Amino acid sequence: MQFKHLALATALLATGLAAQAQTEIQWWHSMTSVNNDWVNDLAKEFNESQTEYKVVPTFKGSYPESMTAAIAAFRSGNAPDILQVFEVGTATMMASKGATVPVGKVMKDAGADFNPAGYIPAVAGYYTAPNGQMLSMPFNSSTTVFYYNKDAFKKAGLNPDKAPATWPEVFEAAKKLKESGHSCPMTLAWMGWTQLESFSTWHNVEFATHKNGLAADGYKARLKVNSPLHVRHFENLAKLAKEGEFVYKGRNSDAQASFTSGECAMIQTSSGFYGSVAKNAKFAYGIAPMPYYPDVKGAPQNTVIGGASLWVMAGKTPEKYKGVAKFFEFISQTKVQAASHQRTGYLPITMAAYDLTNKSGFYEKHPGTDVAVNQMVRKVTDNSRGIRLGNYVQIRTIEDEETEQIWSGKKTAKEALDAIVSRGNELLARFEKSYKK
Repeated sequence: MQFKHLALATALLATGLAAQAQTEIQWWHSMTSVNNDWVNDLAKEFNESQTEYKVVPTFKGSYPESMTAAIAAFRSGNAPDILQVFEVGTATMMASKGATVPVGKVMKDAGADFNPAGYIPAVAGYYTAPNGQMLSMPFNSSTTVFYYNKDAFKKAGLNPDKAPATWPEVFEAAKKLKESGHSCPMTLAWMGWTQLESFSTWHNVEFATHKNGLAADGYKARLKVNSPLHVRHFENLAKLAKEGEFVYKGRNSDAQASFTSGECAMIQTSSGFYGSVAKNAKFAYGIAPMPYYPDVKGAPQNTVIGGASLWVMAGKTPEKYKGVAKFFEFISQTKVQAASHQRTGYLPITMAAYDLTNKSGFYEKHPGTDVAVNQMVRKVTDNSRGIRLGNYVQIRTIEDEETEQIWSGKKTAKEALDAIVSRGNELLARFEKSYKK
């Protein structure tokens, strides 16, 4: 009997020691709603797949809020191990010397299975330094796509199985939707990203100098979003706003709820919105490529990357970095990547995950879910490779402030775009000075 008690005590002690030995990996993120569920499920699946490490995901607010919180935590010595940073924060993270460890180094030091060449080129390239080292782990990479309400199209006498391919067709559809009694024919989310960044790359026009900030001397970049094409586009949007055919619903992702509720019939936003639409829309919907102006030579080209990547914070123990590498290895598995892509609408990250999804018949069963990939997997140009600018979080705010002046009728399209360029270039000049220090 004594031996049984001793054996039981020994077993309990061993279990307790094993639990104590488990290394916790703190992961700060900005995912909400269905995507927050996805993040929690990924961590749970990883934690259940092994016993050495435990990933603890924590929602820390919006992308700008979590980034600000992490920088403050780093300065006080309490930074998370992994930080999700949206793509416009990339240049700022690159300039934060000593705050992060390149993911390429983390994976190499841990002896992890990691091959950057297996990632979709447009995704891997964006998060790679000029010296060829990958700086952060691609995670929820997205691009801009076009969603539309098929039921509303049918009611307005439009073909529900044919999305508007060009901007003139979008304008005509908005007019007919308005005439059919729709109070919000079209809305737009993430204004700067969808109507300035993606718009520029889709039309193969310059967004900023020095290859949109991606050149080796990209810290010298300056904005170019007041070109005749940009002005023309926002003049057209202003006309639609005046006619009630475009309804502004707020910044960032605020407009998305008005689409899933059925209030707005068309929206341009992230491919990562798919999970919410699939779950919440009570109507037939379609997903299509971004519209373009047919008279612009070379259009359409390709859309720009959005979403976020995972950065590894500096100052952690070797054991922590081994755990981070193990987790990154897990979420990079083809089956995990394919499942995440199919669940969320974010890009599959790797070509293997795309191929697996394609072979499974997912794209045939869910038409339009391959639009994001098809828009990205193209040969890129200096104008369409991506946009990586310093202080861009603040510049995005300027873009919102100035374009809101257009919708309220307080500024013309040219006045607002000129203001974005002048105010934005002041921040870029400031970033250049700090970068050189």
